[in-house]
Amino acid sequence: MASLRRRQLLLLAVAVSCLVVGAQAADAQIKVDASPLLARKVPDTLFGIFFEVLHLCFVCLFVCLFVLGFEAGGPHTPSNIDPWGVIGSHSSINVMTEQASYFKRNSVVLRMEVLRDSPAGHVGIYNPGFWGMNIEEGKMYKLVMYIRSIDSVQLTASLSCSEPSGQLQSLASASTQDIVMSNWTKVELQLLAHGTCRTSRLELKTSKKGVIWLDQVSLMPSDTYKGHGFRKELMHMILELKPRFLRFPGGCFVEGNTLRNAFQWKETVGPWEERPGHYGDVWNYWTDDGLGYYELLLLAEDLGADPVWVINAGISHTDYVNATAITPFVKDALDGIQFAVGDVGSRWGSIRAAMGHPKKFGLKYIAIGNENCENDHYQGNYITFYNAIREAYPDIRMISNCNGLSSSLGHPADLYDVHVYKRADDIFFKKNMFDKTSRIGPKAFISEYAVIDTKDAGKGSLLASLAEAAFLTGLERNSDIVQMACYAPLFVNDNDRRWNPDAIVFNSWQQYGTPSYWMQTFFRESSGALVHPITITSRYSDLMAASAITWKGTDNSFLRVKIINFGASAMNLTLSATGLQVGINRVKSKVSVLTSNNVMDENSFNHPNNVVPVTRELPAAGKEMQVLLGPYSFSSFDLALDQ
Repeated sequence: MASLRRRQLLLLAVAVSCLVVGAQAADAQIKVDASPLLARKVPDTLFGIFFEVLHLCFVCLFVCLFVLGFEAGGPHTPSNIDPWGVIGSHSSINVMTEQASYFKRNSVVLRMEVLRDSPAGHVGIYNPGFWGMNIEEGKMYKLVMYIRSIDSVQLTASLSCSEPSGQLQSLASASTQDIVMSNWTKVELQLLAHGTCRTSRLELKTSKKGVIWLDQVSLMPSDTYKGHGFRKELMHMILELKPRFLRFPGGCFVEGNTLRNAFQWKETVGPWEERPGHYGDVWNYWTDDGLGYYELLLLAEDLGADPVWVINAGISHTDYVNATAITPFVKDALDGIQFAVGDVGSRWGSIRAAMGHPKKFGLKYIAIGNENCENDHYQGNYITFYNAIREAYPDIRMISNCNGLSSSLGHPADLYDVHVYKRADDIFFKKNMFDKTSRIGPKAFISEYAVIDTKDAGKGSLLASLAEAAFLTGLERNSDIVQMACYAPLFVNDNDRRWNPDAIVFNSWQQYGTPSYWMQTFFRESSGALVHPITITSRYSDLMAASAITWKGTDNSFLRVKIINFGASAMNLTLSATGLQVGINRVKSKVSVLTSNNVMDENSFNHPNNVVPVTRELPAAGKEMQVLLGPYSFSSFDLALDQ
């Protein structure tokens, strides 16, 4: 019946919009009580981000331009060398994999046998990267590889671009010295690009007869964020959200389809060359784990966000261990915490220090499992983790997979995890989801939310963002019981859309925010702010959502009133604020609006600003003012407070 009522309200909104064309808009009143006595502090961690280490996310944020080793084809040789390709005919070159690596945990290498001297034309191998490498003029690229050969080696590395004619144009090249490398030798070359190409490839070629073994080949641009390997443009987009926490590394990625392919943090620390990598069987791709536990802790630190580490609870999508066999998993989690926060004299703290980070990371939160509560063995496994972590690290806050929204968890926890994936109208009406939740017990962590219905969301629609915004105003109003929340997923590569919609869309050289990304920018000052009581009075109040906070900027404090009009008709709104201790500064006040001509409008690479916030001055700002809310719009009124 509730769902039917919602549908009726939405149909009513459409009908009303037809009636008010050329007529007066509907009326509404919103009142904010900004009295300090009724204000309540919002948790410092209310809004953050969720980063799942998908194939596409490794490519987007961590800008190693291709997979490092040759293990992707499996541990048995000969194996598939994909994504590498061969330059030259089978009569001039023979390429295969062998188990001959210097690195014990990465045994597979590439053996390239050149059958004859070819002074007229080089032969070798090439790597196209992930849907083409973005090489830009004037930038330096660092190539690292390990080489062994019985004879002297002369190898030319080049970055090449395919011309419309089919010819390859060299953008940069460098060569190794013609010397003997009978033992495995680390070779580093600097490639300076003298042209720009979005679909480049790396070529390793020689004209000399002989056998060359190659291993652990990597190519990185020199201008990454803080030199930590992260793509600057995407980091800047994340920073614009001012996230207060970073949940990682998944999601389903943590569980694995089977436990044997679950994320193993110990396999992802230490030198890249010594990380064995693993097959991500949930998302079906091989990862060298170059973006590992250490890099994700570093990412949180670079963002100024609290790390939220999701650990495997001994449960995958298809298999599990019970409480009698969970001890190794618990020890693994304790070791991981020690890696993050242990002294440099501890076993795992010393490994962190050896990687260049003697300072402890600020790990405060551990999520035990992901969506595992329905598994019969979760409760038993969870309590074993909880007791061990609480004893060893009493300050760590633990997050249960079980939902405490309407009933007791049945076990101790600091927070409980809630995932909300629904249609647009369902998410909109979940703005009241926590209004009647008990204030006793653990806090809520909405670690994944989004409108995902294809008809409502598309590839990221205005409609989806408005519903999500309404949901967030409810979390803001109920932030005495809601501690944390983050959208999912954060990233998608336009070449590999495995999930729609997402907050940020990218390819090798472009990026844009969907309306759901821009919606989140309206909430970036909410964490740590003061939230105020707010009331809506209107015949169509069920199609509106609102919240009010006071936040401090660099020069001013602001009363921010966020209002969503989820209906198809405009609203004549009287907005008033009582209880203010100071006046309103009209000169510094402003309003930002997220809307578009069509509620299903999206952004794209060609039109990245089709649906983005528009900000203007608010000369009529005051403790009471008349404003017009457009249909299907999200408005944020920042009323500057006199000093």
